Amino acid sequence: MIGMLQGRVVEVGADVALIEVGGVGYETRMPSADLASLHAGQDARVYTSLSVSQDAITLFGFSSQASKRMFLQLQKVSGIGPKVALSLLSTLPADRLARAVADGDATSLAKAPGLGKKGAQKIILELKGSIDLASIEGAAPAAAAAKAATDGDPNLTQVVEGLVSLGWRQNDARHAVDSVCADHEVPLPLDPDDVPRVLRLALTSLDRGR
Repeated sequence: MIGMLQGRVVEVGADVALIEVGGVGYETRMPSADLASLHAGQDARVYTSLSVSQDAITLFGFSSQASKRMFLQLQKVSGIGPKVALSLLSTLPADRLARAVADGDATSLAKAPGLGKKGAQKIILELKGSIDLASIEGAAPAAAAAKAATDGDPNLTQVVEGLVSLGWRQNDARHAVDSVCADHEVPLPLDPDDVPRVLRLALTSLDRGR
């Protein structure tokens, strides 16, 4: 079982990243926000889950252990396979997804392509009470800190809102902004003069992950 990859990102496509480890390239399907945080030439650590079916062997990857755990948990629901589980994690990050299940929020879950209201209700019925919210919501302190920084930074918020106005989902926009600020060592809170640069970098990152 391949549980983790650590290597160089060779290419980022619409729904897959090619990661080179020891001279071998692994095609890894990932949630959209995770893909948006990657760029060619970057060193990355990706937590993985190998799915074997009658007609395909697919490697799924996640930027955090929390997302991987949520991915595996979702597949315990009858009728929910890896494609739908990935769709859910592309729609909601792991912590919000876990919270939606705990709160019985079928409407938020049903926004995932390929699921629907009945599927969302089934997930809630079968998983509610069985998800360890503390382990999911507390597994990514760096991500939480970045989110908190964005919340208290009007200039970062301005960049996120600008991306949303261009048609990007808020979660994807926020993830891209946090990632480019970290990758390019942009000091926070964001200086007003850096707003155009961060917006441009985030757009490039999001376009690369299409």
